[in-house]
Amino acid sequence: MIKAVKTVCISVMIAMGGLWAYPQQSVDARPVVGVAEFSCQENSPYTGLVTEKVVEMLTNTRRFRVVDRTSIDKIHSELELQKSEAFLDSKNRVEQDVAVAAEKMITGHIVKIPVYRMKNPNGSVRGFKASIGFEMKVVDVATGLSSEATSFQGKASQECMSPEAAVTMAMQSIQDEIGDWFRTNFPITCSVSRIIDNKTILVNAGSEQGLKPGNTLKVEAVEMIDGQPYHKALGEIKIKNVAGPNFSECEVSKKMMAQIKPYFDNAVKIICELKQSKK
Repeated sequence: MIKAVKTVCISVMIAMGGLWAYPQQSVDARPVVGVAEFSCQENSPYTGLVTEKVVEMLTNTRRFRVVDRTSIDKIHSELELQKSEAFLDSKNRVEQDVAVAAEKMITGHIVKIPVYRMKNPNGSVRGFKASIGFEMKVVDVATGLSSEATSFQGKASQECMSPEAAVTMAMQSIQDEIGDWFRTNFPITCSVSRIIDNKTILVNAGSEQGLKPGNTLKVEAVEMIDGQPYHKALGEIKIKNVAGPNFSECEVSKKMMAQIKPYFDNAVKIICELKQSKK
């Protein structure tokens, strides 16, 4: 019996040793973004629909961990929420699913959202058209600082069977413009998952996040010192192969590897951010 227990203990220790020998850092490094209920200059029943479409567009980019905060009163409530018991055991205080703290909040104000009834000659309603105009900005939850508001003006929709369909069509007319705004305000971020060899590392972002061979990533180590994140820039690496939807292989110089490996071996978070190309 004692021999059997020893055998089990040794097996467990070997297994744990194997885990310690290969640090796992496949942390989801995407920014956690909350979306607050949009305000509206007029009393419109379609305000919530506009907010839902922004949440949907943001989620579909697969570049963010999106938290729906439409039922919370903007930034003040977000700050109060992060003080609650739901976040006491959270490692990321600064997902509602259990309770995920947003680092950034998107707020919006609808300037106009007219919905028109299209009538037949006899006065009966045959359909609806709509247009939309609104502003959005990004607020840093920790500091309360916000970006400048950006205006979006949708095209008038075609005639639709319902007012909701008309508003949705008006939103779809500015989908590309909103996507560009997301990319500008939230660059692609990922983390180092594995060191493959002395010239190659694997990061946890791929084609699904829009990465391509030749893209340059800025790399930094993020250590916690006295309870605060300390960011240290390490340099740049280049993607040589997009290895599927969620991973990419990056070419690393000998000098850069010498900087990355000690942090990786000590389980320090290593964050990579897509370097924006100049237009």
